[in-house]
Amino acid sequence: MTDDLFHIAHAEQWEKARAIGRYEQSTQGLSLGEVGFIHLSTSEQWPGVLERFYADVDDELVLLTIDPQRLSSPVRWEAPEGTDEQFPHLYGPLDAGAVTATRTL
Repeated sequence: MTDDLFHIAHAEQWEKARAIGRYEQSTQGLSLGEVGFIHLSTSEQWPGVLERFYADVDDELVLLTIDPQRLSSPVRWEAPEGTDEQFPHLYGPLDAGAVTATRTL
């Protein structure tokens, strides 16, 4: 069994993505097309991501729980510039069917 992965999303963007079956937002204010991948996190990493990158967001946010076995695009573990910590990056759209739970943040 593979551990779940997580992504913080604006609730409105997630609802639109569910309607078309795929999510293509990379991170706060940037799309998959602009960045080249979707930022994901582990269960230990997402709280820090929320604090660092979404603290000033007034919109409703949701935490997406993702089953990596259901993804049709590859996940690569990479360290952002300036750190040794490895984060999962999804190189393609997030299939709505890979999201097993959502939680309002």
